Amino acid sequence: MLNQNQTPLLDALKANAARPHAPFYTPGHKQGEGIPQPLADLLGKAVFRADLTELADLDNLFAPQGVIQEAQQLAAEAFGASQTWFLVNGSTCGIEAAILATCGTGDKIILPRNVHSSAIAGLILSGAIPIFLNPEYDPVLDIAHSITPNALESALQQHPDAKAVLTVYPTYYGVCGDLSAIANITHQYNIPLLVDEAHGAHFAFHPELPTPALAAGADLTVQSIHKVLGAMTQASMLHIQGDRIDCDRISKALQLVQSTSPSYLLLASLDAARQQMVLHGKMLMSRTLQLANEARTIISQIPGLSVLQILSPPYQGGLGGSSSLGGLVGSPGFVALDKTRLTVTVSGLGLTGFEADEILDEKFAVTAEFASLQHLTFIISLGNTPADIKQLVQGFTILAKEYRATNLNVTNPNLQNLLTTQGHTLHFSPREAFFALSETLPLAQTSDRICAEIICPYPPGIPVLMPGEIITKPVLDYLQQIQGMGGFISGCNDSSLKTLKVVK
Repeated sequence: MLNQNQTPLLDALKANAARPHAPFYTPGHKQGEGIPQPLADLLGKAVFRADLTELADLDNLFAPQGVIQEAQQLAAEAFGASQTWFLVNGSTCGIEAAILATCGTGDKIILPRNVHSSAIAGLILSGAIPIFLNPEYDPVLDIAHSITPNALESALQQHPDAKAVLTVYPTYYGVCGDLSAIANITHQYNIPLLVDEAHGAHFAFHPELPTPALAAGADLTVQSIHKVLGAMTQASMLHIQGDRIDCDRISKALQLVQSTSPSYLLLASLDAARQQMVLHGKMLMSRTLQLANEARTIISQIPGLSVLQILSPPYQGGLGGSSSLGGLVGSPGFVALDKTRLTVTVSGLGLTGFEADEILDEKFAVTAEFASLQHLTFIISLGNTPADIKQLVQGFTILAKEYRATNLNVTNPNLQNLLTTQGHTLHFSPREAFFALSETLPLAQTSDRICAEIICPYPPGIPVLMPGEIITKPVLDYLQQIQGMGGFISGCNDSSLKTLKVVK
């Protein structure tokens, strides 16, 4: 057992920041002396004293032998891994490295169609061929959940030469599939299970939270420590266990997708966040769960609103209990829910999620994580306070009383139907299409052409189109409808969506 009270990297950074010396190395601001005044006015100068580079006492991220190595070993023990790598380019670089380390050009990888855009980037970088699985889908809520063990078993029977399986756990909505069963099936084919656990870094620290991916049998998991714990934005971790993945290939892949000038502020924040959770995580998560449960209980009782939660069978879709929308209870795509993730369905007020998001933000200073057509999703984390929950509840109470509209008169675009179709229209590998000669055409002229860029409403960053897929009219209609309702389209060169890039 290691001494989890330690913060070796944070301590070394603190000591070096305080050491009097003449700095003739990067960064150029020299511990804050050259910082632009507006930036100093915003942040103060103290933080910049610790904005240091790879000094002798601070170790090297790509060949750690000192304090970074010690900090990563402490993190591995804390999160239940055999080895952990600190990431300064977010979980994005971790997902890319996981695919690069397990798949080469032409290798098959099985993954859900509702993956994050970072997985598509991994396909482009590696040259891997995606075998897409359609995740389980709730047609009432228009929410995609997890892939199912049966769907995975069928895919592996058809593609026994696949090199890896990648899944998302939990989803952006906090929904968890049957990861233990997925791991068991994957391992029957002696290939690794890679998990995008970006939103599940807190699972290891409280028994009322879903099972962590590693404990469920994952070989590799990537966690955004910054999303739900106390690290700085972009600070993430990649964990592995077992012997199905080559550690050296992970290290080499990370060198391709991470900065050679990593921020020690980010690295030290990972060290501190790990210590905080080991020492105080259960207490912090208990408090967070209490706040989340309070919000869920009160909001679910407001007429016209409902919340995503697991209901008791039988599930019939739509309303259940008082005013709570449930998932496919007992289904393999929805076996657990992260109760710190709150999804509120607002369509019963005659509002879209985009409209409700704008009202809550502008009128009540309540800002959601993301909006979709019917829902608003909120991340309740260790940084939230009782005052935050009170403001959230008050905002929804007034929204329901004073901002009701007539019945919501929009056609649900049904993302799942689109993803089901798109997953079977890949004409080139993502890599081939990305690097092919391309041309930019007006949107109306792109139907039936091959897409050459990633197009996704963001958040949650699930690509609706990716390089190599055929562009269809329903997809174009969906993107325009989401944009018209206030959604934001990212990934493409023309964010106004007047043009798209296609293979020439």
